[in-house]
Parts: sequence; structure tokens; C-alpha cells
Amino acid sequence: MSDDALARIAEALERLAPAPQAAPDLNTADAFIWHTAPDRLEPVAQVSRVDLTLLHGIDRSRDTLLTNTLQFARGSAANNALLWGARGMGKSSLVKAAHAAAVAEGLPLKLVELAREDLPSVGRLLAHLRAAPELRFVLFCDDLSFSHDDQHYKSLKAVLDGGIEGRPDNVILYATSNRRHLMPRDMIENERSTAISPSEAVEEKVSLSDRFGLWLGFHPCSQDEYLAMIAGYCAAYGVQADPDQLRAEAIEWQATRGSRSGRVAWQFFTDLAGRQGVAI
Repeated sequence: MSDDALARIAEALERLAPAPQAAPDLNTADAFIWHTAPDRLEPVAQVSRVDLTLLHGIDRSRDTLLTNTLQFARGSAANNALLWGARGMGKSSLVKAAHAAAVAEGLPLKLVELAREDLPSVGRLLAHLRAAPELRFVLFCDDLSFSHDDQHYKSLKAVLDGGIEGRPDNVILYATSNRRHLMPRDMIENERSTAISPSEAVEEKVSLSDRFGLWLGFHPCSQDEYLAMIAGYCAAYGVQADPDQLRAEAIEWQATRGSRSGRVAWQFFTDLAGRQGVAI
């Protein structure tokens, strides 16, 4: 085969599997998103989040996660955290708000978002983060859960347990999930009923959530909490409304949605602000 043909083959292979890009200067942004093919940390110019003071109805979880985050950002011991529970109750918002609070104090804390489907690459990501010991990183995996034949949970153990090399001292994991054990209850019960050794059949997957030092539960909010969320948004953005009319419209809005949550409260407020011509 000619040298010219070999060169063309090499170029084609390089296009199919491009070399990983060098990690960016981690001081250029406060948050990054991890991508693969090729591996890279993409800076996020502006994180989409709400202020910590606007998160109502989750006071205990808010205070616990904030304390844990500030401890870690200051170089002290801290736990990995699993935020689990009801949809739309501020799990992801709390993680981003706690990070913002640490950054506001001038602490060297970075937020790195890792998608569930990219968990197999987490070892390569940790190598990048380990190489910057002067910084602290919250590795954020949003909406985490595993199906029956999903093997991604094994990659997650590299973050929680660290294997032989150990998890970098400057990295902590925060994950959100609608499931306390990161897997459907019917799947747990099915494996227990069909396995030769029922207790061992699901222990490996269920015990994954046990590896998080903090379990923070999020539950559906009450009507008073729902209305307090809306009132907080109105005060923060200067939206004026008659209290009785606001209450009636807010209750009607949540009735049409069939649920109450922080997300529903924000959606109602967005509609209200839009009708008044207020930008948010």
C-alpha cells in the first residue's frame, strides 16, 4: 500500500475518533459541562438558576445542602449528596443556588454538570479535575436513575468510592433523582421475587444510594407553601397584583395542572409577569 493511501486512512481514522481537546482554563468560568467525543469541559457563561432566598418549602434541605457545600468549598470534610423526591420541588435549583452562594463568598468552587449517559467517561473527567487541586468541584448529575439492564451505575461508583486511586479530594458529587434508590420500586420487587438469592439480587444497585452521605428528601408542597413561592417571586421581580385575585388565579392555575410544586408556581408567575409586561 502506498504512503499516500496510508496517509488518507490515517486522516479518516482521525476524523472518526478525534483526539481529546485540552482542558480549558478552569478559572475562566464558574461552571462547566462535560462532553465526550471528544472529551472536553465546556465553560458556561451564565448558569440558569434562581436565588437561594426564593426557594420556599424546602428550608431543612436548603440549609443542610448549603452548609455541606460551604464546608467543602472552604476545604473541610463534606458528603456526597442525593436529592430525591417530588418533581418540580427545586432539587436542581437548590444545587445551583448553593453553588452560587459559595461563589458569592469568593470561594474557589466550580460546578461541573455530567449527563447520566456520560457516566462511563467519569474516570477521564476525574483525571482532569484531579489535576487542578487548587480548585474545588461539585460534580452535578441531574435526574439520575437506572433501568433494569443499565450498567451505568457501576461507573458512578468511581465517584462515590473511587476505587484503588480514590476519589479526588477536590471533588464531591451531588445527584438529583425522583427515586430514593435510583431505580423503580417495581424493578426492585421483581428482582427480589425471581432471584435465587433475593437479597443479593438488588443489593448492589440499591446500596448505591447508601453511598451518598446526605439524603435530602423533597415532598409535594402545601397550598400555603405554593402561594408563598409565588409571593416571593412577585416581591423579587416587582410584580404587583391584588392579593385576593392573585390567590384565586394561582389556585385555579395549580388545579388545571393537577399538582402543586415550585415549578408550577414559577410557571404561574411567568404567565402573570408576562401579562403585566414584566421581563424576568
